[in-house]
Amino acid sequence: MRIIARSAINEFLNSRSPYKDSKESLEAWYQHTLKADWSTPAELKSQFKNASVLRDGRVVFNIAGNKYRLVVWINYAYRVVYIRFIGTHEQYDSIDVQTI
Repeated sequence: MRIIARSAINEFLNSRSPYKDSKESLEAWYQHTLKADWSTPAELKSQFKNASVLRDGRVVFNIAGNKYRLVVWINYAYRVVYIRFIGTHEQYDSIDVQTI
């Protein structure tokens, strides 16, 4: 899969020191996703059982033992993953996951 944009992860990790505990988990997600070849949400779910597949290609991943949320939009036909949001549960609760 191609991931757009790695810079979102870097910005999140560099924005505040309390988020540094997510670095290993985000890096593991990134490396795994780069090697993936998902053509359907079911293929994604077979590898990330705790991911929440939403409508219109949105997926929510739990990061660092469910301490953080990563929201992506996936274009399965083109094998592209767009990072839309990374944050804490509290920050996640304040967004509309379908419109970010």
